[in-house]
Amino acid sequence: MEIAILFLIIAVVFVVQSVKVVPQQSAWVLERLGKYHGTLTAGLNVVLPFIDRVAYKHSLKEVPLDVPSQVCITKDNTQLQVDGILYFQVTDAMRASYGSSNYIVAITQLAQTTLRSVVGKMELDKTFEERDLINAAVVNALDEAALNWGVKVLRYEIKDLTPPVEILRAMQAQITAEREKRALIAASEGRRQEQINIATGEREAFIARSEGEKQAEINKAQGEAAAITAVADATADAIAKIAAAIRQPGGQEAVNLKVAEKAVEAYGQLAQKNNTMIVPGNMSEVSALIGTAMTLLKKPGQA
Repeated sequence: MEIAILFLIIAVVFVVQSVKVVPQQSAWVLERLGKYHGTLTAGLNVVLPFIDRVAYKHSLKEVPLDVPSQVCITKDNTQLQVDGILYFQVTDAMRASYGSSNYIVAITQLAQTTLRSVVGKMELDKTFEERDLINAAVVNALDEAALNWGVKVLRYEIKDLTPPVEILRAMQAQITAEREKRALIAASEGRRQEQINIATGEREAFIARSEGEKQAEINKAQGEAAAITAVADATADAIAKIAAAIRQPGGQEAVNLKVAEKAVEAYGQLAQKNNTMIVPGNMSEVSALIGTAMTLLKKPGQA
């Protein structure tokens, strides 16, 4: 009975040692008699107890790795405190186990040295503008070296760039001066635009006034022309009517009578207004006018 229990215990231990359950997103490195034998993937795996052993266990998930802060010297000899974070993933469990004694330390050290090299090629201002370039350079350098370690470097991100306090003060002063400069430029542009608007308004007002005066002169000229035309038309109508009346029977005699009356009236007024008697040079013309007038006056009575 005791022997059976002993064999049962041995069988249970044997089964426990021969069955390995690997979690999801994990990879276990199996060694047989101290030599690499294979990689156990997620799920149920059967091994030889006491001969095979799990030497390394790796997670295949993406791992964030905080890269310690360090001081870098820029191209213009300025100290810069740089802090970053690295994301990597184990892709080959065998290489991650045997390619490096500690791939995490190797990645961290390589990230720091690469970062110092990249920052040393840039001036201080460029380091703030070219973060993406720095990140890409670090990732490319790490990814190439990490292939032998069974690790894939996914990305590197700079968390903080901190220059010395004196540089920060100088940068702040530069930013303040730049903002004041932009404010002055904006104010001058505003004044310039104001002057332009005023000049444009005055020009448009002057043009409008001149156009109004021009139109007024045109209207006045057109009015005067219309008045002259109306007077001319009225005069022409009057002359036409007089001419038509003269052509009627007795019209010529009426004209002669009117002319004689006007002549006699004119001579009479000259005599009243002046002490000097003005005698026409040809008295026969005056006698003829008076005679004509008397004749015309007598004709209606005779009729």
